[in-house]
Amino acid sequence: MRYEEKAKIAVVRALVPVAILISSPVLLIAGAPIRHRYLRYIYRDEAPLILEKERGRVSVHWFVVTSPLLEWLCWPTESLARLVSRRGY
Repeated sequence: MRYEEKAKIAVVRALVPVAILISSPVLLIAGAPIRHRYLRYIYRDEAPLILEKERGRVSVHWFVVTSPLLEWLCWPTESLARLVSRRGY
């Protein structure tokens, strides 16, 4: 999407939290592995940039990655994963 496409950006900004809320039960149970896989997919070597300032483009992934709602919903399983890894289970 181009920065100039204000309507598309507004729609994406509105729909990303809705999609995250719809998937919230899954994120609360298995959020950490899903989020880590998604971030690995987004930031892989051959992936296109999620924010290209030179070209004036922004990807839908940028709104997902920067969403505090996604981070908040994945927090319980990330905390549990850290706790288990420290104890060595």
